Amino acid sequence: MNMKVNIAGVEWNNPVTVASGTFGSGAEFAEFVDLNRLGAVTTKGVANIPWEGNPTPRVAETYGGMMNAVGLQNPGIDVFCERDIPFLRQYDTKIIVNVCGKSTEDYCEVVERLADEDVDMLEINISCPNVKAGGIAFGQNPKAAEEITRAVKKYAKQPVIMKLSPNVTSIAEMARAVEAGGADAVSLINTITGMKIDIRRKTFLLANRTGGVSGPAIHPIAVRMVYEAANAVKVPVIGMGGIASAEDAVEMILAGASAVSVGTANFFDPAVTMEIVDGIECYMKEQGFEMISDMVGIVK
Repeated sequence: MNMKVNIAGVEWNNPVTVASGTFGSGAEFAEFVDLNRLGAVTTKGVANIPWEGNPTPRVAETYGGMMNAVGLQNPGIDVFCERDIPFLRQYDTKIIVNVCGKSTEDYCEVVERLADEDVDMLEINISCPNVKAGGIAFGQNPKAAEEITRAVKKYAKQPVIMKLSPNVTSIAEMARAVEAGGADAVSLINTITGMKIDIRRKTFLLANRTGGVSGPAIHPIAVRMVYEAANAVKVPVIGMGGIASAEDAVEMILAGASAVSVGTANFFDPAVTMEIVDGIECYMKEQGFEMISDMVGIVK
């Protein structure tokens, strides 16, 4: 039985990675998780210059999940290259760098800087609902999404994964747009825009007013969108959204995901990724699957 998967020419040891922003760049989780056992580590968003992020409070608990408006706080590409890449290179896992920006130029600058770095894939975040400029403007307009994909591809030496927003009318249309722009893979879904009000203080719980809702509550929506995207494009799909167990991960794979990404669950169970890797393997043995690819998208 073989757990390996090939995503846009990059071979992972298994189909499990972590969602950007939920795992730092690996160091915070290294005492809970054997990073060698992850198919890939997807880093927190990296910008061309340090970002402070949004004002606090910026995280709130919700029924079946959480809401965040962190705003992609990060130390910038220089610190990332000096500190985080050497740390992750100690492990037998693939490195996916999540890239964020406020303009096409911002994204391209980071991608160009990473061209000669020892990283395996780039995930371009055009879908963050908590950044005033950039992200969401590209992530909700198919033409803009196609154009930024094409721009980034000119500078990228590594395969490019475009991360899609669920806050759109048609996820299939967005997936087709970035595929037309040259995306090597797509990942989805990012968080769903939500709001929470403190009824005692009669004010918004998050300083940003709105935030991205994630966690088990959004899982069925994510499965539906992964299914729609996988049936709209030929490039591999990395499925995410509320995965908290091996069953959730298998569901994504059967819907059409070639790999899965675990996000919010890392916060309430830091070792959950290990359980999911083991659980997928058990499911394959039990159901008689030889390879992950035998399972991908078989529910039509």
